[in-house]
Amino acid sequence: MTEQSQTFRVLPADEGLRLDLFLTRHLGISRRAAQRLLEEQSVRVEGKCASKGLALKNGWSVEVAAFQAPGSEEILPFTGKEMEILAEDSGWIAVDKPAGTPVHPLREDECETALNFVASRFPGIYGVGEGGLRSGVVHRLDVETSGVLLFATEERTWKRLRAAFSAHRTEKVYQALVEGRFERPTKARLDLRVAQHRPARVEVVPEGQERAGSRRCLTYLEPLEIFGSATLVQARPVSGFLHQIRVSLAHLGHPLLGDTTYGGQQSRFSRHLLHACLLHLDEILVESALPVDFQTALETLRAEAPPR
Repeated sequence: MTEQSQTFRVLPADEGLRLDLFLTRHLGISRRAAQRLLEEQSVRVEGKCASKGLALKNGWSVEVAAFQAPGSEEILPFTGKEMEILAEDSGWIAVDKPAGTPVHPLREDECETALNFVASRFPGIYGVGEGGLRSGVVHRLDVETSGVLLFATEERTWKRLRAAFSAHRTEKVYQALVEGRFERPTKARLDLRVAQHRPARVEVVPEGQERAGSRRCLTYLEPLEIFGSATLVQARPVSGFLHQIRVSLAHLGHPLLGDTTYGGQQSRFSRHLLHACLLHLDEILVESALPVDFQTALETLRAEAPPR
């Protein structure tokens, strides 16, 4: 840690300010860095963990645990299994992220993430975008989710690509294996309000309720192949929110096979089966074939399915 724990008192000039903006102003860090501190439960308001959208009141105490200033960390050389480079051009690179591989390090001693792999080949990525251990990260995939992952190797490209994601000018296609017979209409439209519940979990906000930090999440879902007790589903998220596809499918009663976080049963398969098949934005169009474990799971389910 390079910073000591700090305590602030909310002054009249800061009353009504969102907590994440308060941290940005008083710690001199980016808004995303402030939100990470909140996700890690490193911030307490009046002795309790709080959400980024909390409106502060005069006199409240804000405690921030010791943290490492963004951009001061070192990205170690990659030591994991080689990844496939799906496509690259001036300013960006897309890799095929294997299941079980994190997008970027959370600690300076980690060296088997996708960012470590990319930085070993493009050292100039350091400092791009959010910088530090998140240098060049354009978007994220869950650790157990496989498929297309995009990095920017130049600052100008990072800003352009991030703007495309923020404006929902992206086409993202996933395939998922879910529990039960998903027999909804082709290209069913699912519009939910989702909020972060804990650092590694989100939940659907009931219709008619409001919650600080919640967002509307739009996903199109289409059954591709139905087995005896499982379904291969194509998901096209329009927005982008933590665990959006996973929580949306679970909300419909069809959690991913093995996704115990969102109500799925313990699976014989080694991970929740979600794969990012395609990413399209601006001039970039990248596809990733289903990995071996996903194909094996499909073959197993087809073999077990009762004859039609």
